[in-house]
Order: sequence, then structure tokens, then C-alpha cells
Amino acid sequence: MGANTSQVSDLCENQSLRTLIGTESISENDPFWNQLISFTFISPTSSEDSKLLEDAVIPLAKILIENNPRTGNFGALVRIFLGRTKELKISTECQDQLFIWQAHNALFMIRCLLKVFISEMTEEELHLQFSYQERAPGSYTGTEDLLEELMCNLVHLVVEVPLLDITYSILFEAVTTMLVLLSYQLFHKEMLRDGLIYQYLMKERCVSLTSRLVKTLLYNFIRQEKCPPPATHIFDQQSDGGGLLYGLASGVASGLWSVFTLGGAGSKPGLEQEQNPLPLSNQSLLLLLVLANLTDGPNDCPNPYRQAVTCFKNTQDTSSIPTEQHHTFQINFNSLYTALCEHQRSDQATLLLYTLLHQNTNMRNYMLSRTDMENLVVPILEILYHVKDRNSHHVYMALIILLILTEDDTFNRSIHEVVLKNITWYSERQLTEISLGSLLILVVIRTIQYNMTRTRDKYLHTNCLAALANMSAQFRCLHQYAYMQFKCFTINCHQQISQVSDIANSQLLSTQHYPTPGYPLLA
Repeated sequence: MGANTSQVSDLCENQSLRTLIGTESISENDPFWNQLISFTFISPTSSEDSKLLEDAVIPLAKILIENNPRTGNFGALVRIFLGRTKELKISTECQDQLFIWQAHNALFMIRCLLKVFISEMTEEELHLQFSYQERAPGSYTGTEDLLEELMCNLVHLVVEVPLLDITYSILFEAVTTMLVLLSYQLFHKEMLRDGLIYQYLMKERCVSLTSRLVKTLLYNFIRQEKCPPPATHIFDQQSDGGGLLYGLASGVASGLWSVFTLGGAGSKPGLEQEQNPLPLSNQSLLLLLVLANLTDGPNDCPNPYRQAVTCFKNTQDTSSIPTEQHHTFQINFNSLYTALCEHQRSDQATLLLYTLLHQNTNMRNYMLSRTDMENLVVPILEILYHVKDRNSHHVYMALIILLILTEDDTFNRSIHEVVLKNITWYSERQLTEISLGSLLILVVIRTIQYNMTRTRDKYLHTNCLAALANMSAQFRCLHQYAYMQFKCFTINCHQQISQVSDIANSQLLSTQHYPTPGYPLLA
């Protein structure tokens, strides 16, 4: 960051950054700010590089924490960004790419600093960092809550600015900065029910945009827009071989997609780009889930973001009876269903599917009415099949989704009418043609067998058995292999039950003949 910085190792020596974190106040009218947010910094392209960036920012942020009470420079940086957000929508319409680019750079700097601040101080102390005033002549002397202004402006930015190539980067930063501000819960064991950030989101300024925010985040997930390539979509290269602005913008864009992994777990260089080329989609989904799972407000005031997630309706449904539910809106169920089917390999997409099936009656009824349920069920079965490669949370969510689906008799009948061909990921036996119902039985039995020999998780075991019990009344036309597996499974279960019963009876008889002194026999 800073006008001439291009490597992480240069950050601590960058003169612009040293001035920002120094002991001198900087007026908001000083040309310094334009220089600061016009930086040639190539964002990291792997988790290792992201961790290097975070490690480089930490000492700078700590110096700023010490000096900011005297200078107010952090608050000035925030106000510089807020001043630009007021005209972002107009800038987008006018294709003012320089203005948008500088606003993105300012927000990127704020987000990097906030990540350190939040790990180092309480919300009250963070609030003070925003409230310190500059003392330079001509500086701002207002009394508004700058932290609240930032949060509200981020919400407005996400819902007001359209998603285009030139706005992708700043929308990504806005969503990610909101996630960073909401990350205080990570540093507390107890539930944060009255934190400052929580209060801002529950105030009228943000609550009035609840349905629009949730709808925008859902559509970001549905659209699955990839990060624009690091080319001339921001600035046209000049005929003299490329001007400064082209170099700056190209540098920012080339690494933008990976900034969201800042401080994340390490992985092989380049692996994240191949597996996760959709940063805005993924971050939007994460923010949506965080908002939907915030606690209810005081006096049992329901979480408005959860209300919006659980009551939205289909744009194609003209028969819906008007309701008095708050924060409701309409969205294209077909597009959402398709996106859910295509992205079940990620934990967050599976969690969204579970949330909608469990809490949104409109979406659950729509899914159960689909004639192509195999598009949704097969990816869920694949998660369970590769149980060794998935974390326990992902497996649990996939299993509970199956449990919810199998509670519907129509679903249990229809899955035996859907014929699948060439299930390549099932390696125990070649399945050239099998019904969806038979495949479901095979995968659930395999999950039970894996659990019995490896994890021995009683809840996983119970849910698997419950799913089989739900389907059992509708079993028909089973594949020969599925039938044999189910028959062997039931025989083994009967044998184990008999063995357990015999052991229990023998222990009871033994206890009756030789009662333990001082312990009464149970009735």
C-alpha cells in the first residue's frame, strides 16, 4: 500500500504508510490522501502470501493504535472513503473507473487495519479509534458515530451499486469488511447479544434495507460471477507502453480474488485460484449466513435478516396469498435451486440449503415439487460417500438434509422412479444403471458401516437409521446390489441386537444372584 509499494517486504518502509501511522495529524484536504490510495500493490495469490501480508500489516497497525488518539488519522482515512461512497453510484453510471478504484483502495486499507484492530481490542476500544479527531487545521470536527456510518455505508454500497466488472472489486471489499466487523464473535466464548456492531445492524438505518441486502447477497451467490481478469477492464493501456494508472489498476485486479483468504489456512500456491475463483459469491454467501444466524434482539425482537431468509417467495408464484410477514421479497427459485445444486461441495452452500429446507416453507415445497431432484440429491450423496475427505459438520448437514427430504412420502416414492446412469464416484461396484432410491440406500448403509468401524458417532448413526426408516415403507424395484446390501445390513443389525440383548440379560442375572453391596437393584 502507498504510492510506490509493490511488495509485502516494502510495506514497513513505505513513506506514505509511515506518514499515516506517524505522530502528525493529516488534514482531510491534504493531497497526501490521493497519493496514499493510489498504490501499486499486487495483492497476494495464495494463503502463504496472504499471511505474509497480515504479518506485515500487524506492526504498522499497532503503531497506528498508539498514535491515532493524538492524530485521528485512521478516522480521517475512514472519512476519505465515506466521502467517495456518496458518489459511487453516479461514478458507476458515468464509468468513472479512477474514482471507484481509489475508493476500493481506501476500503482495502481500512479492512486490513480493522482485522488487526479487532484481534487486539474490544468493541468499545475500537469505537474510540473511530472517534478520535484530527487536530490539523481545516479538519473535520463533527460528532457523528463514524463506526456506525461505516457499517451503514457498507450496507448501502452493497445494495445500491450494481455488479459490473468495474465495481466487482469494491463490492467484494464491502462484503468482506462487513464480515471482518462481525468477526468479534470469534474472540468471545459467550454469545454477543448487545455488541456495538450488532446494535448498528439492528437499527432502522440498516434494518430498512434488510430485504434488499439479503436479496442482493442471494443473487451474488446465484450469479457466481468470477473475478474480472487483470486486464484493461479498469483502465485502457496508453499507446506509450502503459501509464501509471494502468499499472496500478492491473496490479490491484490481478490479485484481488485471493485477498479474502487473508490469514487463512495454508495451501499449495495456485490451488485456491483453481478451486475458488468466485470470491464475491463465496463472501456474499458467508455474510448472508452470518447475518441469518445472529441472535434475536432484546425483548425477543426477532432477527430481521433471519426473517428475510425464511420467508422470501418465488417470483413465478402468482398464487401466493399476501402475508403480513416483515422483510419478505421475491426471488427466482429456479435460479437459486440451480445454484444450490451446482455448489454443494462447499460447507456454506450446504448450510444454506439446510437453512432453506428447514426454515423456508416456500423453498422447501418448491424443491420437493421438482421433477429433477437427482440434481440436488446426488451431490449430497457424494458428500456422504466421501465421508473421510469431509469435515464432520459438512457430513452432518448433508445427512440432516436427507433426513428432512425423506420425511416427505412423495419424495420417497419418486426417488425410485428416477434412473441414474454411470455413477463414476461410486467405486465399490460399477453402477451402470440404478435408481436414485437404490443409490440413496447404498450410500446411507455405507455411511453407517463407516461410522460403526471408525467414528462411532451415535448421533450420525441415529440419523442414518432414521432416514432409512423414513424411506422403508416406499421401497420398491430396488437394484439387486442395493437389495443385497440392505438385506445383509438388516441381518447384521438383528445379530448385533441379539448379542447386546444376551449380554444385557446375562449381566442382569449375574447382578440378581450377586448384588453389589450398597447399590439397590434397578426395577
